[in-house]
Amino acid sequence: MENRWSDADAREYVARYGERHGHDVALRVYTSRLIGADPALVLHGGGNTSVKTEARDELGAPVHVLCVKGSGWDLGDLEPAGLPALRLAPLQELRALDVLSDEAMVNALRTRMLDASGPNPSVETLLHAFLPHRFIDHSHADAILSVVDQPESVSLCRELYGERFAIVPYVMPGFALAKLAAQLYERSPTIHGLLLLQHGLFTFGDSAEESYVRHVQAVDLAEQFAKKQRYWSARTSVPPPAPIGYAELAPVLRGCLGEGRRRYVLHHRTNPVIQEFVDDAALGSLSQVGPATPDHVIRTKRLPLVLDLKAEHRGHLLEGYLEEQLDSYRKDYRAYVQRQVQRKTATITPLDPDPRVVLIPGIGVIGVGATEGAARIAADLYEHTIQVIRDANAIGRYQALGEDDLFDMEYWSLEQAKLGKKSGKPLEGHVVYVSGAASGIGAAIAVRFAAAGANLYLVDRSAEPLAALAGQLDCAYRVIDVGDEAKVRASIDEVLEIHGGLDGVISNAGTAPQGPIDSVSTADFEASMRVNLYAHQWLASAASRAMKRQGLGGYLLFNASKAAFNPGAGFGPYAIPKAALIALMKQYALEGGEHGIRSNAINADRVRTGLLDERQVAERARARGLDTDAYYRANLLQREVSPEDVAEAFLTLALAQSTTGSVLTVDGGNIAASPR
Repeated sequence: MENRWSDADAREYVARYGERHGHDVALRVYTSRLIGADPALVLHGGGNTSVKTEARDELGAPVHVLCVKGSGWDLGDLEPAGLPALRLAPLQELRALDVLSDEAMVNALRTRMLDASGPNPSVETLLHAFLPHRFIDHSHADAILSVVDQPESVSLCRELYGERFAIVPYVMPGFALAKLAAQLYERSPTIHGLLLLQHGLFTFGDSAEESYVRHVQAVDLAEQFAKKQRYWSARTSVPPPAPIGYAELAPVLRGCLGEGRRRYVLHHRTNPVIQEFVDDAALGSLSQVGPATPDHVIRTKRLPLVLDLKAEHRGHLLEGYLEEQLDSYRKDYRAYVQRQVQRKTATITPLDPDPRVVLIPGIGVIGVGATEGAARIAADLYEHTIQVIRDANAIGRYQALGEDDLFDMEYWSLEQAKLGKKSGKPLEGHVVYVSGAASGIGAAIAVRFAAAGANLYLVDRSAEPLAALAGQLDCAYRVIDVGDEAKVRASIDEVLEIHGGLDGVISNAGTAPQGPIDSVSTADFEASMRVNLYAHQWLASAASRAMKRQGLGGYLLFNASKAAFNPGAGFGPYAIPKAALIALMKQYALEGGEHGIRSNAINADRVRTGLLDERQVAERARARGLDTDAYYRANLLQREVSPEDVAEAFLTLALAQSTTGSVLTVDGGNIAASPR
């Protein structure tokens, strides 16, 4: 592992943060980010760091404080605000207690904060406080875990590190671990840090550089040791591919996951190391040992599901095989919970029994989560677990924490708090495709559906605004012209690759060609039909096939137009395909109903979008004796319709479980255009 400390970078951080937050906090941010930038050290909020320094209280008096990473912050992008300050002396006084419950500990930490509005301090705050060092770094480094996740971990640690590190037996994070760590340090006050069995690494020092360098050196030693011992080598023969491809498998698997109305997003991951692991003949035993560190259990569950796909599972037999395997997994999970409840004689609310990681020879790792982010985290964590298992078995024998301790961590209230409260968002777990998403109504739809919890896939032909919106919403996108059938159909395949399935389509893209109907050229008419009708058909066709394989139902929502019912002179090339689009919507409602696929349309009117340019709008307004603003308000409600109004209507239809074959008008009231 490379030491990435830079004096120049350290000075830059001091210049950026030092005046307002102090020299120590500035350097604490710098080395925290160095650690957080390396996924071999920490992932997704893991690890924590601290510094003991001086601050000013509300009266301006100096006070000794511990600044420690707060909950909800990642080390990789830590800011001073993510290091809440706690009064140090009152924290250290807690060590005199014999016991301190988790709830009392959390209260004790909150009441010692200088700023009560700050984030909750790390659950390992007391460990940082009870040790005397100014700077302390903690990670779950892969290489360290490969050493401490061993039956003979104590002797291996001594072989590698001699007496430079104290060895701490596994104890749940919190008060008891903090007291034990302090006692072990006081027995050997010259140590560089702590090796926590089944947990990770702590290093400390009088300077940020000293603690960080000790951390990197300890991890590097473990990496070099594993590299020398590793028995895995480059594959000499390539196993045959899985008999069922991921694109065929994913929607069926997604449809089988979840109970009731719960939906998941899938994230597929593979690379040579992952493939070698999942293709190993011993996968069944290698994978059923447990997580690399107990912190992972809330994201990955205790064990992954292993699927052994065969050629005979293709077609209609695939769903039955998956249901059988998932049913077995759920029964095992419920039995595990029941055993543990009896052991603890406690009352708990069981978590859902579905796997968060699926391993498949020939395919790789599949992360499962309520959001694309959660699914990606599960895949990330298991990818690093594979690395730990690989190196641990090279060194000796991989051994995870026992079932009892893992259950205590999985159902620990302080660990569950890391996941946050249930969002309650209506489209959580849903995958939604939006075409014409770069601006106007499409962009408003994307923003509204993202706020409702949807995992989005956006398409448009305008690259820059589409990329900007996708970046803002942190979602997948593809630049395509919906007039290209092959690209439209390929985009549905890509959705299945990215998210594992599809729940809804907002077919919004369109153009507004004009001209007298008796003189429009065949080429212009066909171009309009291609975008305003055929593209909707291509998209709905590919999407509905995926939804049928998934077996979860879904919704097809079309942006039609008032012109379908109330065409205007000179707008025939636009109105005619839009009228046909209403018929297309009804046909999908007719044929999709038995599969739970709903099909509906929105008819909007006079919305400020780029469909008509300013000159065209001004001409239409003048023809009616109106200015532009009055033109947009010329409806029964005398209220301008916004893109957000239209987006809200699309969301209403997405959630309307008993509505199909319907046209919803969003036009402020236009009797001439109301459906008949």
